[in-house]
Amino acid sequence: MQNGFANNGVCSSESVNGNRDACSCKDSDFLSADHLVIMVHGILGSSSDWKFGAEQFVKSLPDKVFVHCSEQNMSKRTLDGVDIMGERLAKEVLEIIQENPNLCKISFVAHSVGGLVARYAIGRLYKPPKEEVKEDTSGNGCKEEAKGTIGGLEAMNFITVAAPHLGSRGNKQYIIPHQCWYVKGISHCQMIFAYWCSKIFVSRGTGRHLFLTDDDEGKPALLKQMPDDCDEFYFMSALRIFKRRVLYSNVAYDHIVGWRTSSIRRNSELPKWEESLNETYPHIVYEEHCKAYDNDQDETISAEDDGSSDKLEEELVRGLSRVSWEKIDVSFHRSKQRIAAHSVIQVSSPLPHRS
Repeated sequence: MQNGFANNGVCSSESVNGNRDACSCKDSDFLSADHLVIMVHGILGSSSDWKFGAEQFVKSLPDKVFVHCSEQNMSKRTLDGVDIMGERLAKEVLEIIQENPNLCKISFVAHSVGGLVARYAIGRLYKPPKEEVKEDTSGNGCKEEAKGTIGGLEAMNFITVAAPHLGSRGNKQYIIPHQCWYVKGISHCQMIFAYWCSKIFVSRGTGRHLFLTDDDEGKPALLKQMPDDCDEFYFMSALRIFKRRVLYSNVAYDHIVGWRTSSIRRNSELPKWEESLNETYPHIVYEEHCKAYDNDQDETISAEDDGSSDKLEEELVRGLSRVSWEKIDVSFHRSKQRIAAHSVIQVSSPLPHRS
């Protein structure tokens, strides 16, 4: 889209409005990129939340990535519901794909509630595989099933950062960003304000989805539907075709999205962690590559659980564990900004890494 993308392949509302100078990269560099990276912000966020991250992608992979920071669900629109936001995101992605026929691969990077929105969108964008006739070396025609796609593109990476995959039930989360009202030093007026903000949030579409209270009209709650394919939505089929699925989670100090829900784990599965010895990424304290559960393994693990998991969360863990995940646990316990871990993990500037 001429459209909204600067010559370095980063799209933002700033470039769309013509308020940002074009970068110095050549047009040919921008046009040669064939890998679309969609970056999705969280509650009350905007496309600028991922601006720094998008720029780092382009610097690291020049000529290869075409980065788009989603701008259809900004600010108050993030309260409309995961389904409504997911439909908007799916439409936005299709428009980009249609206007850039050189694209052949797609990845998603999503923060907070944006992770659920991205999961909904790929369920809408998924195109089932078709049987194709290919000739073998002997000249005889043979049928081979092609892979499904996301909007016609090959699915590469699906990455979420502090996303509430199990919802917000029982995770001691208070949802309102930057309003950690139970922390010492917060005034009584601020506590009251945050409390009523939370009450209002819970009554809106996104809040009802997060707390799984949208089970009206005889249908299961949306988050309960999303670990499966449902009607014309291919939620699980879409998730399964990505080559990599990665979860970044805060082990502590995230008062908006808890460790268990962002890492898709039961209480008994939360690992013990030690301070990282990785000089390049000092905040990463634990890494785990989890294979997809088979039915027998899932039943065994469930039986060994300590019984503290919510039944609905247990269903979500089972469903989402049918695909493999790379789980990367992060801690900012030594950072001066640790109380804002939910925002810091998104990396909107290089400063958090220097503290």
